[in-house]
Amino acid sequence: MIKAIVMIQVNADSIPETAQAIADVEGVTEVYSCAGDVDLIAIMGVARHEDLAELIPGRISKIPGVVATDTHIAFRSYSRQDTEAAFSIGADA
Repeated sequence: MIKAIVMIQVNADSIPETAQAIADVEGVTEVYSCAGDVDLIAIMGVARHEDLAELIPGRISKIPGVVATDTHIAFRSYSRQDTEAAFSIGADA
């Protein structure tokens, strides 16, 4: 699974509606509204890089209220849950 983190700038008066429209797109797993340089951050998971090419410019960028996107593709995930799971393999034996 290819994960992408997409920083999205939107019109300030349409953040809730735009966020929900993005969340409703297949392939989008999470959408966060946030403070800072961007208005929304979307997490996406797709099977192929080509799917990102269709999803972001083809769907996300065309949603009313979206002004700009900046996409970051994740290489590897690091989390406490992943680390604990790796070290607990065979612990029950």
